[in-house]
Amino acid sequence: MTLDQLRIFVAVAERGHMTKAAELLGISQSAASAAIRALEQQHGVRLFDRVGRNIELAQTGRRFLPEAKAVLERAAAASNVLADVSQTVTGSLSIAASQTIASYWLPRRLAAFHEAYPAVRLNVSIGNTSQVETQVLDGTADFGLVEGRTESDILRRAKVDVDRLLLVVAPSHPKIAEHAPGRPDIRELRWIIREGGSGTREALEDLARREAVPFADLRIFLVLPSNEAIRQAVEAGASTAWRIASL
Repeated sequence: MTLDQLRIFVAVAERGHMTKAAELLGISQSAASAAIRALEQQHGVRLFDRVGRNIELAQTGRRFLPEAKAVLERAAAASNVLADVSQTVTGSLSIAASQTIASYWLPRRLAAFHEAYPAVRLNVSIGNTSQVETQVLDGTADFGLVEGRTESDILRRAKVDVDRLLLVVAPSHPKIAEHAPGRPDIRELRWIIREGGSGTREALEDLARREAVPFADLRIFLVLPSNEAIRQAVEAGASTAWRIASL
């Protein structure tokens, strides 16, 4: 039995899915499956029951899970002792970030962090603001980076930077592309927006409230799940959208 096998077992047990666990650990699905199979064969037990595409802990697996976690915690503590002695920072850090932050703000800061702490393994997951909050709450991520509001009252929050959003349209837009004075009426625009739970979507909802415009009165043309998809649609002349201006 190896620590790697235990890590894979715990990851699969917590996610109930071999592929998701493998992605989290940065290994192939076949490698994760082989590790679980080897662990079961070594001890002549069945740790998981297969249910369709998902898997559930068998009775033996449920008994084994707290012991496996305890071993990993002790191994991490032992590693930390050696790291303190050598003054080398090691370990892993799981970060959840919203799409906008992950695309524009985070990459160069991750590069700087890796330069300073090369022995720390970084795991980054990307979702909207609501998804990031969920990952922090369930312990999947050590911390999250979002530009929208979070709902939970048990999370600690700290401002780390400020960004700016601009209205963007295709050059062919009949009104806004020309340098007309004043601000356009948001009710007259056709909008491409992000899905519910996104911080960018939340910014538009806030603008509508400030303008005393019911959000339902906006002309929503498309709802897309990523900033890049919105950018491509706007460039094609489809509609109007928010875009990050600077970070």
